[in-house]
Amino acid sequence: MTGSVRPRRSVLYMPGANPRALEKARELPADVLILDLEDSVAVAEKENARRLVAEAVAARPYGRREVAIRINGFDTPWGEGDLAMACEVAPDAILVPKVETPDVVEWLAERLPELGAPVETRLWAMIETPTAILRLAEIAAASPRLDCLVMGTNDLVNELHAEHTADRLPVLAALSLAVLAARANGLAVLDGVHNAIRDEAGLRAVCEQGRALGFDGKTLIHPSQIAVANEVFAPSPEALDEARRIIAAFEEAEREGRGVTVVDGRLVENLHVENARRLLALAQVIAALEGGAEEGEKA
Repeated sequence: MTGSVRPRRSVLYMPGANPRALEKARELPADVLILDLEDSVAVAEKENARRLVAEAVAARPYGRREVAIRINGFDTPWGEGDLAMACEVAPDAILVPKVETPDVVEWLAERLPELGAPVETRLWAMIETPTAILRLAEIAAASPRLDCLVMGTNDLVNELHAEHTADRLPVLAALSLAVLAARANGLAVLDGVHNAIRDEAGLRAVCEQGRALGFDGKTLIHPSQIAVANEVFAPSPEALDEARRIIAAFEEAEREGRGVTVVDGRLVENLHVENARRLLALAQVIAALEGGAEEGEKA
């Protein structure tokens, strides 16, 4: 999938040591799959997980879904081997845990071509410590190879000695700073996970909060969470109808020599039109993605 608009509504972590999970991922309607070598993999399974993920990504079985590999940190015995494997099999992205300084991003941007990764394999950075939050502007601007910031709210809450609350008040400042840093540098930005798998109402609430804050989508820990994230982070029919009316009204105003117009009693100018076009483009790509997934499943 090409172009600057790419849906990342639902971003599902899949444990790399679980062959059944890697197989099941072929049929899941998530926009993005993160094949995980880090937190979800026991120490005794690290090497096996690396082999399984390498085989899965090399086979290219996931259709139009975006695929990232989350590697282990470089302070572990597995980080370097994970990075080398990921560069060789060339996923869409390599997700690096606990990025705290721009130096790490710069170093990785140099290492990827040295290890044979194509330019299409991008860097994603986990933002999950207080140090990272305080250096977000520098991290986000560190390299053109960096495409996405991924919030690790579980680790962040732990390091803050804070609590998980329904309104996420303890991490709201950090979440907003991540969105600001991402948008200032043209990056995507993904919200942290919701731990309560059976809490659909709570998941919907935090997805709606994340969308309101400006996130592109939600990282998920279970397939049952995909449908809610896809629904909430997709443009609604009402929003798309409004977008079409905004574009039409503004184009008519331009033909009449005016730089602004009014839609539903609200002033509309060029910045509103840009956002309306972004929503329509996003909806078009989502429709193509979902149509392609359906065709692949039928085949």
